[in-house]
Amino acid sequence: MSASTLPEVIQGGMGAGVSAWQLARAVSQTGQLGVVSGTALDLILARRLQDGDVDGDARRALAVFPDQQMAQRVLDRFFLDGGRAEGQPYRPVDKMTLRQTGRSQELSIVANFAEVWLAKEGHDGLVGVNLLEKIQLATPAAVLGAMLANVDVVLMGAGVPRDIPRLVTDLAEGRVGSIAIDVHGADQEYRIEIDAAEVLSVPVPQLRRPQFLAIVSAAVLASYLARDESTRPDGFVIEGSPAGGHNAPPRGQLVLDEFNEPVYGPRDDVNLAQIAALGLPFWLAGAYGTRERLLEARAQGAAGVQVGTLFALCEESGMLPEIRHEILQQLSDHTLNVRTDALASPTGFPFKVVQLATTLSDAEVYEERPRLCDLSYLRTPYVSESGDIGYRCPSEPIAIFTRKGGDLDDTVGRQCLCNALTANVGLAQTRKTGYTEQPLVTLGSELDSAAAMWLRFGAAWHASDVVEWLIAG
Repeated sequence: MSASTLPEVIQGGMGAGVSAWQLARAVSQTGQLGVVSGTALDLILARRLQDGDVDGDARRALAVFPDQQMAQRVLDRFFLDGGRAEGQPYRPVDKMTLRQTGRSQELSIVANFAEVWLAKEGHDGLVGVNLLEKIQLATPAAVLGAMLANVDVVLMGAGVPRDIPRLVTDLAEGRVGSIAIDVHGADQEYRIEIDAAEVLSVPVPQLRRPQFLAIVSAAVLASYLARDESTRPDGFVIEGSPAGGHNAPPRGQLVLDEFNEPVYGPRDDVNLAQIAALGLPFWLAGAYGTRERLLEARAQGAAGVQVGTLFALCEESGMLPEIRHEILQQLSDHTLNVRTDALASPTGFPFKVVQLATTLSDAEVYEERPRLCDLSYLRTPYVSESGDIGYRCPSEPIAIFTRKGGDLDDTVGRQCLCNALTANVGLAQTRKTGYTEQPLVTLGSELDSAAAMWLRFGAAWHASDVVEWLIAG
């Protein structure tokens, strides 16, 4: 991705599975940057295989994975010819820990390879993978898998992604890659390593270093990352508070309005002149879903914009069609409501939640869910009283969380995003009790551009329509 080939539009990497390979491929084929979500791809691949891989796409990708022994182990463990029996729970995947095994790493490696490879299949457009900094334990294996598929761009937000530039450089140059892990209460540094030569049973292919774009919401963070070669990204996505998914908390003391939503003010506005002065390309995100906003971003020195909501509602989106159609119906009725929930995410970051009666945004649906944490992507490592490493999540059963030293106040209003987001894309776990996990949907809070798309295209538009809408107006 050179200065002459910078995309004007980056499609948001919406997890889990909303920005699947079909959406990223469709955007990439228009000449813009299509992005797959890297969130929980190990789980997503495992569940697609258990559902029988009906179209054969996952197996087609696994057939070209460089290490066929590793690919076969994944198939042997998860593929069910004809799919699961009705009501049968999905087989679990290994939880990521600080002490990672080859088996836990290899599913993530294979899954990220498959998703990126499918997104790049049959064209020469740019494809990126979006990762959450908060899911640190999965990052090294995910990045290696994406690089084995020749990913063009790695994007990361929801934290301070200071280790990613060195990680992608080390892997591309044949060295062991590693990142630091935040361990609550630790007085020493913990790191997770990935050694391609060790995990692969075949000679490691030549890996190309992808570009790295850091998703940030403040000029001070961009300046911090850019000041040192080891942490300097190749560009930035500057994300404002209207963006969907996780948002950075407001600067200063948290203040909630009458609807219990965080109040953002002038201190949260990003100084774009300071960003431009860093000399790196940047894109603006959060309420940039029109041609006029794209032109405005370009006038302020940006290379373009990142857009999520319009792509989340298009035909190639991984979101369940029935959920997408309900959202579009409410959009047409002017009844769609998106709240910035200060409590929902176990990360403690504000999280955008679409208010839909059949999802966990409804208080009754939320109360009916048994409180458990069995996927654990957002759990946090901590040092226990005995000095051992433990793991806890504010969305797990309250007694368990507090017994691990967690603060009771941190459990209030928490949602199990891991299970809910996989339910959004048709991969909900069914419990032995008969309970099926319910969705929790996220979109950006600026809905005028989506309403305008609906007026122009009706209830069905494609990724190419979104790109044309943004580029041509």
